[in-house]
Amino acid sequence: MARRRPATVHGTVIVDKPAGPTSHDVVGMLRRRFGERRIGHAGTLDPSATGVLVVGIGNATRLLRFATAGRKSYECEIVFGVETSTLDAAGETVATWCMHPDPTEVAAAATGFVGAISQLPPMVSAVRVGGRRLHEIARSGDAAEREPRQVEVYRFEVEATSDPQVYRASVDCSAGTYVRALGADLGSALGGGAHIRALRRTRSGSFSLSEAQPPDEAILRPSGELVRDLCQICLSDDEAADARRGAHLAAHRYEGSGPWALFDPEDRLVAVHEHQGRRLRATVLPS
Repeated sequence: MARRRPATVHGTVIVDKPAGPTSHDVVGMLRRRFGERRIGHAGTLDPSATGVLVVGIGNATRLLRFATAGRKSYECEIVFGVETSTLDAAGETVATWCMHPDPTEVAAAATGFVGAISQLPPMVSAVRVGGRRLHEIARSGDAAEREPRQVEVYRFEVEATSDPQVYRASVDCSAGTYVRALGADLGSALGGGAHIRALRRTRSGSFSLSEAQPPDEAILRPSGELVRDLCQICLSDDEAADARRGAHLAAHRYEGSGPWALFDPEDRLVAVHEHQGRRLRATVLPS
């Protein structure tokens, strides 16, 4: 059996995903560009969606889970009066209503979705049920039982446009929130239906559009960028050498609840330490 070629390119790429390709397609573009197979991303974007896609390459893929859980920000347009099969503009129209949304009523209804809410994953989502993704089940014509998911919406603001049926929306939410479901539910709350279009992720954790670039232009950043939102500990040369061997620091160095990103004096990521039950776990990155 041939041995897997070890990863030779390690780092972080912040992509401004264009409309059209899937997130997996973007990963494929970067594999060809960097000549590295081990690539992953922190949070799927639909093919029609654009914006910030955080990518880890090589050993940095081991850090993606720390970048996935951060809050997300989106902008989109909500089209009232038309419900689609995918809850966005890519789907087929399944129902229509004669709606005349009033800006005050729309804004008031949107506030009802701020806070901890329960969402039913759309059938076109990537959630797995019985080992299959919902969108695969939907394409095959089968049905699946979906469990509601608890998510957090921190901000849901809407404003009218020149088209009385279309409102611009800005959303800050937890990872796992379905913005298209949010738009559809807002339409239902107003006595009709709705779908979204022009979805754009403007922020993922602390990564913003100002840092993102097209897939063929995005620069390779250090792996440590993926854990920049964690508590950080600056090590001495001796501490860094010990940490690379899997050693823990003195207890007083760990402030807060973690996880902690450990950096050497040259600002290179050495390891991530985190609690696992009552024990401290060390994830060491090879240099």
